Amino acid sequence: DKLDLESKDLIAEKLEQLQQLFPNLVTEGENGKVLDFDQLKNEFSTEIVEGTKERYRLEWPGKKEAIVTANLPTTKTLRPVKEDSVDWDTTENLYIEGDNLEVLKILQESYFGKIKMIYIDPPYNTGKDFVYKDNFSKGAQEELEEGGQRDEYNQRLIQNADTSGRYHSDWLSMMYPRLKLARNLLTNDGVIFISIDDNELQNLRKLCDEVFGEGNFIAQMVVLTGANQSGDGIKIQTNTEYCLAVGRDSENSVINRIDAVEQSARSLNDAPTGLESRPDMGYTIYFHPDSGDFFPECDYNKDLIHTNDAHQVYQDNVSHLEAGYLPIRPGLRNGELHRWRWGMDTFIDRKSEVIISKNRNDDYTAAFVQSGFNAPKNILKYSAGSAEVNALFGGVKLFNFPKGTALLSRLIELGMNDGDIGLDFFSGSGTFAHAMFATCNKSLKRRFICVQIPADLNEEKKGASTEVRKVIDNAITFLKERDKPENICEIGKERIRRAGAKIKEETGADIDYGFRVYRLDESNMADVYHTPQDYDQDKLELFADNVKEDRTADDLVAQIMLDWGLPLSLPIEEANIFGKRVFHVAGNSLLACFDSEIDEAFAKEVAKEEPLRIVFKDAGFASDTAKSNVKQLLKQLSPETEMKVI
Repeated sequence: DKLDLESKDLIAEKLEQLQQLFPNLVTEGENGKVLDFDQLKNEFSTEIVEGTKERYRLEWPGKKEAIVTANLPTTKTLRPVKEDSVDWDTTENLYIEGDNLEVLKILQESYFGKIKMIYIDPPYNTGKDFVYKDNFSKGAQEELEEGGQRDEYNQRLIQNADTSGRYHSDWLSMMYPRLKLARNLLTNDGVIFISIDDNELQNLRKLCDEVFGEGNFIAQMVVLTGANQSGDGIKIQTNTEYCLAVGRDSENSVINRIDAVEQSARSLNDAPTGLESRPDMGYTIYFHPDSGDFFPECDYNKDLIHTNDAHQVYQDNVSHLEAGYLPIRPGLRNGELHRWRWGMDTFIDRKSEVIISKNRNDDYTAAFVQSGFNAPKNILKYSAGSAEVNALFGGVKLFNFPKGTALLSRLIELGMNDGDIGLDFFSGSGTFAHAMFATCNKSLKRRFICVQIPADLNEEKKGASTEVRKVIDNAITFLKERDKPENICEIGKERIRRAGAKIKEETGADIDYGFRVYRLDESNMADVYHTPQDYDQDKLELFADNVKEDRTADDLVAQIMLDWGLPLSLPIEEANIFGKRVFHVAGNSLLACFDSEIDEAFAKEVAKEEPLRIVFKDAGFASDTAKSNVKQLLKQLSPETEMKVI
């Protein structure tokens, strides 16, 4: 009856799936169920690749650790930051501050298989980028001695210099677990778009083949940057970047066709072979020049087709002629009777696409209007977003090299439809959210989740060029004047607020311009909640109330929603029942109350609402007996209600 309040245990889930297929592969170890690898080899002995045998795959130092990193669960949580949010009560968009690896793990329950499109613009690994240093095996002091950046949430970024001996390996170790977790979040018909340049393009292709499967690669799109380069050291200008498109399941992946074919008329008489090859396609089209009415009719003698004499083959329908209709036929080509491009069934089904007109000889002829949408080309044009972002901040440059909304808008229109959720877990300047506002309208609503680590701007300055440092100084000054923390998230959130306000003013579109802000933090629960075995019995009394003192009821609601697999965008309302503060999530989907003195009278009242789920604090009951009584009462009065405690 107790919520575990940690992210999905991917290893345990895989073990359970394996056990269903091969019960003999799962055995018991010191800490519970484990996989018997020796038995696994026996099960697949005819195909097993082991030891030093050569095989085709991508390898790098640290790959095993990267795999383990993706599988490790987390007890961290997301805390609501209402004061930074816009339209908290009504919005369905999310902005999350924190290490994206931890955030992706936290989102596994609530958004597993629910994200239609993911876009990321990760570090290109140019030698000057900051990348995540994921290492959960070292102690805190050892990490401090290593140096590098460490932010207020105990998350670390390092500058990956191209002189490093693990230059490519560190980048791959950063990307692998994030892509693996991101794949879980995609819908079956979902797609991920990844921006990259020449530095890691080949490695990223191989990495995506391994994580998503080689058969799920969709396209490598070329992005024309329009950059104009010159000067010493430039042998060939680099005017392109790339955007990889990979599907969760490429056979089902939906890429929208948004490029309309320019309408043109194409003759129905433009068929590749003559009438003798397809005698069923030599019908007559009867057309009334006054009313514009027309229809097809089979009025030819198939036995005489080989004669190539139209007067013998076709027999005019006298009644149609008397009614004012004119016969239109395929005619002759190279001395032989010809045919139409379409059979009669197709003609009838697509009659609205057929147009009748006169040719140069003043004879009537039939054609169809060629229309529809082309598959998108694998070439994209990219214009930097500096100008549009600078305009939002009064001409002051606060971001270096932001992506333009035009590029992101096109990808959104290719990969998302009405009601879909899009995710960007390298949010940076917030272009993805800006583009989401720009592409939505009253009849088409999409939702976004943006994730960004609150990187310290002062640390970002270290080792940066003079031009880049100047821009960062502008951002620091901007934040100081507003008494805001000097990190990139504060600039990103403000950019999204201003972009939403500007688009609303210019278009008046009735869409969701808001976003809920959440911040990654340690669990709301005292340490003993997750590791009771590490504490002596005489110390457990210190944790009678196992919620940390600085945590609020809003914090607890968010963690419970995540643990129970509910989206963070669901509406949350407060009510007062018998003097107690009660939270309603999506109506009666979840009720939560963390007040004290929970008793039978209160239980009877909340049971009237027949909630699907209800959560109390374990310390909120006067005694274990009171807790048991409330649970039994809920079972009796609201049998469908599932009760849990924290």
